[in-house]
Amino acid sequence: MFEKQRHVFVYNKTRETFLAFRVKVADSILGRLIGLLGRRSLQPDSGVWIVPANAIHTIGMLFSFDLVLIDKDFKVVGLRELVRPFRVTWPERHAESVLELPAHTIFRSRTQIGDQLLIERYEARKPVPSAVSGELEGLTSTREQPSAVSHEAPAVPIAPQSEGAEPRRSSFAVSKNR
Repeated sequence: MFEKQRHVFVYNKTRETFLAFRVKVADSILGRLIGLLGRRSLQPDSGVWIVPANAIHTIGMLFSFDLVLIDKDFKVVGLRELVRPFRVTWPERHAESVLELPAHTIFRSRTQIGDQLLIERYEARKPVPSAVSGELEGLTSTREQPSAVSHEAPAVPIAPQSEGAEPRRSSFAVSKNR
């Protein structure tokens, strides 16, 4: 009866901006029925993706939010900014699903009708299996000097600094020393 909540992120490929990082997927009858009911607000960078839907109501809601209507190819076909409580939106003919996002998200992300969105599930990187980590440790033991092997992510090279030059400090560190 109770499903594990799924979350996705929403990226506007056309404008190269994120709309939200943690959007709850509401694709069951109960999930679509509840939507944002009972919440007092939406956290920044969050939202609800109602699938399928081409219109919504805000009866019983307690706050205003932005609405992005998208088609089956994740193109924006409708926008509603600052949808207030106790309203019913008109159905959008080509919309297949609806994104309910915090107020002013459309403005901040510069989203417009016709923009292409990318909606994907965020998955954390899986740890390296123990067999692979054993092989990596065997490779490091053949070297003369031991070095740390990171199983999480590849090392990122640091830009070389010219010899004799004073290392750069951030403006925060400089202001703190004064």
